[in-house]
Amino acid sequence: MESKACCRQEVAEGPGAPAGPAAGGSKNYRSYLLPGILLLSGWWLLYRSLAPFSRWLTYDVFSLTRGSGFASAVEFFVFDTPKVLLLLTLVVFWVGVVRSYFTPDRARRILAGKREAAGNVFAALLGIVTPFCSCSAVPMFIGFVTAGVPLGVTFSFLISAPMVNEIALVLLFGLFGWKIAALYLGTGLGIAMIAGWTIGRLGMEEHVEPWVYQAVGVGAEVAEDEAMSIANRIRYGYEAVRDIVVKVWVYVVLGISVGAAIHGYVPEKFMASFMGSGAWWSVPLAVLIGIPMYSNAAGIIPIVQALLAKGAALGTVLAFMMSVIGLSLPEMIILRKVLKVRLIATFAGVVGIGILIVGYLFNLVL
Repeated sequence: MESKACCRQEVAEGPGAPAGPAAGGSKNYRSYLLPGILLLSGWWLLYRSLAPFSRWLTYDVFSLTRGSGFASAVEFFVFDTPKVLLLLTLVVFWVGVVRSYFTPDRARRILAGKREAAGNVFAALLGIVTPFCSCSAVPMFIGFVTAGVPLGVTFSFLISAPMVNEIALVLLFGLFGWKIAALYLGTGLGIAMIAGWTIGRLGMEEHVEPWVYQAVGVGAEVAEDEAMSIANRIRYGYEAVRDIVVKVWVYVVLGISVGAAIHGYVPEKFMASFMGSGAWWSVPLAVLIGIPMYSNAAGIIPIVQALLAKGAALGTVLAFMMSVIGLSLPEMIILRKVLKVRLIATFAGVVGIGILIVGYLFNLVL
């Protein structure tokens, strides 16, 4: 499965992406205004009708028995599939517009020369909106190192970019409310900042492959057009929807299918004993289960929703989600091209400890 920023990068570099003001004047944004209002109104009406529609389809059309596991699973699937896809479409559009202001090239210019402590903070924040994924890990890493960005600051960015996923953040807000979304944002940024700072303090530059320091300009991005018109930025949003949603909807449906099975058939007592706050081993087990899954954030959110509904502890579920997104095994394999095994192990260990602390902390206080 592809991670979030891979899709975002393809939007920026894919065919049809506007090249600058020549692609359209600033007045053209008015041609998007009326269709945008109509689409947003239709989106809202459709979103509001999902709950009654799912009940009508499940119990009136399919005539399923209320309270049965199968009926609960079907209702969950019918309700959540369009709900998550609608949220995903809206979020991806606005992310595409916002992301048109940020590129890896701009991120490197911002971070190069920063003091390390301040750089960790800036890097973690930039990771939220800057294109990044496992497939671009190597060129991004080389670009940061050759631009003079400290190793610890680079890791703050590499951790934050996949872990603090803006699509996941808004989906969490739409499904669970601002408190859980804020917990996800705060803990993810905290792990990225502290883990990057820790790696920087360990002085492990010699565990970067020597050829990386000799690579100059590798992975450099085309400089962005800062004079891009509003109309072109709106086009970025539409193209992001076209490119990203088409590529990830299958994984969203698969994730919702797993969530529906959990919702309909997994007993609450079993889930509470397996991932409840009373089981001390649930947090490390959730992390170990999540590492090899390598799902995108949109696909993992429905599983998170089902786990919480079945009584799983919030801290355990957050740890599971963060390990899926932030400790991807394929990403670590790709990073082996530029990092020695000891530094990769340190990276995984520091991030893993941070995720475990988050899981135990929230299980303790919530």
